[in-house]
Amino acid sequence: MSLSAAASSSTAISARTFSSDLKAPQLGSFRVPNQAVTFSQRWSSVKAVNAQPKRSDSIVPLAATIVAPEEVEKVEVEDYVKLANELGSASPLEIMDKALEKFGNDIAIAFSGAEDVALIEYAHLTGRPYRVFSLDTGRLNPETYQFFDTVEKHYGIHIEYMFPDSVEVQALVRSKGLFSFYEDGHQECCRVRKVRPLRRALKGLRAWITGQRKDQSPGTRSEVPVVQVDPVFEGLDGGAGSLVKWNPVANVEGVDVWNFLRAMNVPVNSLHSQGYISIGCEPCTRSVLPGQHEREGRWWWEDAKAKECGLHKGNLKQEDGQANGNGNGAANPNGTATPDIFTSQNLVTLSRPGIENLARLENRQEPWIVVLYAPWCQFCQAMEASYDELANKLAGSGVKVGKFRADGEQKEYAQKELQLGSFPTILFFPKHSSRPIKYPSEKRDVDSLMAFINALR
Repeated sequence: MSLSAAASSSTAISARTFSSDLKAPQLGSFRVPNQAVTFSQRWSSVKAVNAQPKRSDSIVPLAATIVAPEEVEKVEVEDYVKLANELGSASPLEIMDKALEKFGNDIAIAFSGAEDVALIEYAHLTGRPYRVFSLDTGRLNPETYQFFDTVEKHYGIHIEYMFPDSVEVQALVRSKGLFSFYEDGHQECCRVRKVRPLRRALKGLRAWITGQRKDQSPGTRSEVPVVQVDPVFEGLDGGAGSLVKWNPVANVEGVDVWNFLRAMNVPVNSLHSQGYISIGCEPCTRSVLPGQHEREGRWWWEDAKAKECGLHKGNLKQEDGQANGNGNGAANPNGTATPDIFTSQNLVTLSRPGIENLARLENRQEPWIVVLYAPWCQFCQAMEASYDELANKLAGSGVKVGKFRADGEQKEYAQKELQLGSFPTILFFPKHSSRPIKYPSEKRDVDSLMAFINALR
């Protein structure tokens, strides 16, 4: 979500500003924070040395006639990995205060209209000036727009809104319709309505503050640090390392965020009382049932790996369990042998012919639950204990528990015939159905898996 800063940036947001008590300095001249920063700064480091002044006829030593160069001012580079470790156990309020202290008017809070209103409350509590911006995609719920207005009045601030390019939206809608994302994935629509406006906004900043939490999506956000050099977007100075990303509530669980909001009597989006937790655009957001993970209300028609819009792409683990995305899914990314997983004696290992036969049967003797896995995948490894326990629990119950290794040569087949989207994928084969039913949740504990099986057998 990119904002404003230098007058030279034609896309910068107009400097509006914000705390109920203090007014942030106007953009136009850059005030260097007292602390060291990560991005480079352009200094005129050495005064011109114009050789020697005019000489008189007297003999003067040469060294006395030359203007000594001024010492180059060194800008210390902040180690944000070290800082993230130092702040790992700090409170969100302390992290917020550090962020605002370091960057002043060159940092802003990205506000979506959901429970990340906690970020605004933390900023308000620091007593420092702060800025807030939001992406208006044109597809938000009416309740979200009403909430924006409530927040502005409650805190006495002006939210800086960023909008998508009208020409790009027009081209998308005219060529593919208003709801193309239901058919070919939401990434294209999010890129036009969210990612590009965010990129423009961030080009006017040197840092931004987000409401990312590790528990929002354990499969993709579990390694979010409290502060980092943004790995995807660029800031005011441009280039790699020109933008710093702060995530003050990264280590906070959702229930604790809500306890804080209630304790501080913070206004919240009325959609929350209707079962909405994670709130985005109206067509792509729905309420969740008790026990469902909050991200299951977003893009519910897609695989769990796709439940991101691209705003935090640099923090996401890739679908094959690799943070750097440099593997092809054919082998252990490290090139070393990986021990097999899911080793319960009550669990059946299926070969390619075995699962093909199972998939073809229309009248099975017993229902099956099968995990499609790769032994090197950390998400598969994480569910090994619960899946082995499930196999032991279902022994003799009439439900067979199996596994099929679906990486390497089997991956293309699994993607085409077995609905493999990411590892692990869990399928239930009913007794009287030729088509397996895919487990839709990211919750892979024994109780959740048992509830899925009991609902279908």
